[in-house]
Amino acid sequence: MRPRPRLWLTTGEPAGIGPEIVLAWAQRFQAEADVILVGDPRLLEARAGRVGYPQPQWPTWSGAGKRESAGLYLRAVQLRAPSVPGHLDVRNAAYVVETLRVALEACLQGAGDAIVTAPVQKSVIADAGMAFTGHTEYFAAGCGGQRPVMMLTADNLRVALATTHLPLRAVPDAITGAGVEEVLRILDRDLRMRFGIARPVIHVCGLNPHAGEGGHMGREEIDVIAPAIAAARAAGINANGPFAADTELTPQRWAQADVVLAMYHDQGLTALKYAGFGHAVNITLGLPVIRTSVDHGTALDLAGTGRASHESLGAAVDAAIDMVRCTRSATMPAQRA
Repeated sequence: MRPRPRLWLTTGEPAGIGPEIVLAWAQRFQAEADVILVGDPRLLEARAGRVGYPQPQWPTWSGAGKRESAGLYLRAVQLRAPSVPGHLDVRNAAYVVETLRVALEACLQGAGDAIVTAPVQKSVIADAGMAFTGHTEYFAAGCGGQRPVMMLTADNLRVALATTHLPLRAVPDAITGAGVEEVLRILDRDLRMRFGIARPVIHVCGLNPHAGEGGHMGREEIDVIAPAIAAARAAGINANGPFAADTELTPQRWAQADVVLAMYHDQGLTALKYAGFGHAVNITLGLPVIRTSVDHGTALDLAGTGRASHESLGAAVDAAIDMVRCTRSATMPAQRA
């Protein structure tokens, strides 16, 4: 019998809602997986007292992995400074990054199957002098610089991104034929392996309005995106397009694809979050480590009130468990007759 999936759940920016949505989710925890929470125990105890949750009583993770127990553990990482809900402190940026490092290292060493992340505040990490543009890029660098693909899901909707956290003026130069083709290969492979889709149907958006209008509104579709799609199709990938994004990102078109590949962050995620905000999941593809996350930010204005929803975190945990199981099935040696 295969062991339960083992997830490492980082508790996010300490001044944000991360600690309390983790606490809220933990009250409804069901032992479908072993989950190791990564954070400061004093922070979690203080936040539980503030919002009226029961004090956490999780065993400390020792690394032994006693799977017959409750399945919920705590791996302690110490805050660098006291944390006040709603008030960022650059001194705790190193704490946030350390929680990510601990979780990633554990998975790379075989002590975990997936990482689930509560939201972090990118700006305060940057203000602390650290090069950090997001979870996606951080984990990619930690996995040896492999190309990550950011994909959000909500129910049966999936939107992936050809570029991630870039200023809008930098996007056209970041879209290359080789890059789009690589993203298409990753999508095809990971939708097969992580999601069990036998032959994924991928719809590709153009960059410009009306997908360039035959070159009258830009030539990226003609010169870059269409040739990448053709190369992918020649390799057996069911990629289609480029299509105009304003019509592609509609329910009728979504129903015809397993995933829509948008060219930049807001092009794809605005539509998906409108359709599923609050229960969508952010997934990083292309890496040896499964990683899922919430679809929202740190919500500093809600921190410490107990009003923040943990629904997206629960969906991220469920998605990680499903992906682990699907990946195990995909890589399991064939049974002899």
